[in-house]
Amino acid sequence: MAISYSSFGFSNQISFSPNKPKHDCWSRCLSKTHFTMVFNQTINNLPENLNLKFQESVKVRHGEVVEKVKRALMMSSAEECLSMVDSIQRLGIEHHFEDEIAATLENKYLQTHRRSNEYDHRQKLSRVALEFRLLRQQGYYAHTDVFDEYHNTKGELKHTLLYEDIDELIALFEASQLRIPGEYFLDEAEDFSRQYLWSIASRFHDHPQAKSIQHTLRFPIHRTLPRFIPQTLQLLGNAPWTTSLQQLSQIDTQLVNSLHLKEILQVSKWWKDLGLAKELKFVRDEPIKWYMWPMACLSGPRFSQERVDLTKPLSLIYIVDDIFDCYGGSIHELTLFTHAVERWDLAAMEELPNCMKVCFKTLYEVTNEFALKTYVKHGLNPISTLVKSWVKLFNAFLEEAKWFASGNLPSAEEYLKIGRVSTGVHVILVHAFFSMGQGLTNRNVTLMNEFPTIISTLSTILRLCDDLEGDKESNKDDTRDGSYIKCYIKDHSGISIEETRKHVSNRISEEWKRLNQELLAPENQLPSSFVRMCFNGARMVPLMYSYDGDSPSKLEEHVKSLIYNGANLQPTPPQDHATVVA
Repeated sequence: MAISYSSFGFSNQISFSPNKPKHDCWSRCLSKTHFTMVFNQTINNLPENLNLKFQESVKVRHGEVVEKVKRALMMSSAEECLSMVDSIQRLGIEHHFEDEIAATLENKYLQTHRRSNEYDHRQKLSRVALEFRLLRQQGYYAHTDVFDEYHNTKGELKHTLLYEDIDELIALFEASQLRIPGEYFLDEAEDFSRQYLWSIASRFHDHPQAKSIQHTLRFPIHRTLPRFIPQTLQLLGNAPWTTSLQQLSQIDTQLVNSLHLKEILQVSKWWKDLGLAKELKFVRDEPIKWYMWPMACLSGPRFSQERVDLTKPLSLIYIVDDIFDCYGGSIHELTLFTHAVERWDLAAMEELPNCMKVCFKTLYEVTNEFALKTYVKHGLNPISTLVKSWVKLFNAFLEEAKWFASGNLPSAEEYLKIGRVSTGVHVILVHAFFSMGQGLTNRNVTLMNEFPTIISTLSTILRLCDDLEGDKESNKDDTRDGSYIKCYIKDHSGISIEETRKHVSNRISEEWKRLNQELLAPENQLPSSFVRMCFNGARMVPLMYSYDGDSPSKLEEHVKSLIYNGANLQPTPPQDHATVVA
């Protein structure tokens, strides 16, 4: 089960060669990127009494600007309010304005619903598309009939209406990212707008909007975490709130970065005190990379402790993965390891090899501690559900180990069924659900015991994206190097690698539609903060793969900045996160 370790996936491609030397696995587990070694070295050099407290005046100024933006939201016209909401969300500071944004979009939805038969034909497509996107992002089912003006009699997109205005095409492309299964007009709109925008960006490099187009195609708003991507905001002329938003974004980034650095130091100390990297020399030792997942997916200062707490089970996923992959245990030993987790009893580890004993004891203690903390905070003991999630993961790893031992590729669907579990996503999101402490109803707890659609869909996206990217680095002629792509080629004799990759890309797109459907599902009673975290998990993909060669990803660059600024003992003002285009 050799892992092709990119910065992203929990568990990647499986090597099905039964004669593969274990040295290859050890090399992968022992190797660290230069980037990670610099992380560890820099953190170790930070003084224990590092003062990351900002002057009280900075916090006061932050609060003043937040209130100023709130007043602007209340006093602005309906049209300007939507532009403000869009800008706030694209800057990643929406957690300061949750009530105001909710009220603004609820009013817009009610207004749109009441006037569904009174469409304003004078509205520009860019405005219609913005309203559609904002409402759907908030969980409202905005109907696609708002685009009827841009259909012909066959229900096809009127291309001639769009050629003269790039902004119209960009807005339509962004809106199409919120489509759900069966919305064929938006499928066509996405395909047409992508192709046309790409042709402009690739053929006319001196076009004034070429960079903006390339940015849009690479990082669509709905599929990207905005805080980690520089934003170019199309704001309204000289509206006074534009300056306030810029000021708030800069101050907020400074405060959030300071908080994240404190969390990194907590994670680093916990991992060092745990001592697993010293006891198990063959496992990965990259706690800062592991922290990036909760840092990116669980935003806002109120979830600071939860980000630290989630890094703990996340790190153990990697350790368990390395034991299955690098230790070289027999199927019998790995089966005993899995049975010990199923029994959830320290006595069950007596027959295990030492490395498995150490791992199981740590897993047992960390999970029980997590459950106790949840019980104290929220009055509910989640230990049964947590253990069930670990059992699912261990069984998935064991199944992959059996494939490895047999040297035979499974079918693509068999691979994906197990592969979506072995991502570890279900384990982390179950922990996150209880740690966040919202929506802890019997119905939702029962849902967490299963593999709910929103988690299954997210897991599928991560697995397919990871395999699609990992396949670029693998030996395409070695069909023993397992991934969904290799399994799919085996199932479909004569199919080319290009056709297979296109199939995978299309399937990822379909999974995104299913994920969007979960956002709009009226029967979905999971808390909005948890749903947002699930979406953020899918949004991590372009950030984790936004690198060239050996250079770090966007998220790695962000964490690098946090640590290096901390090493200077004084948090430095951030670079402008947003470019304002008047």
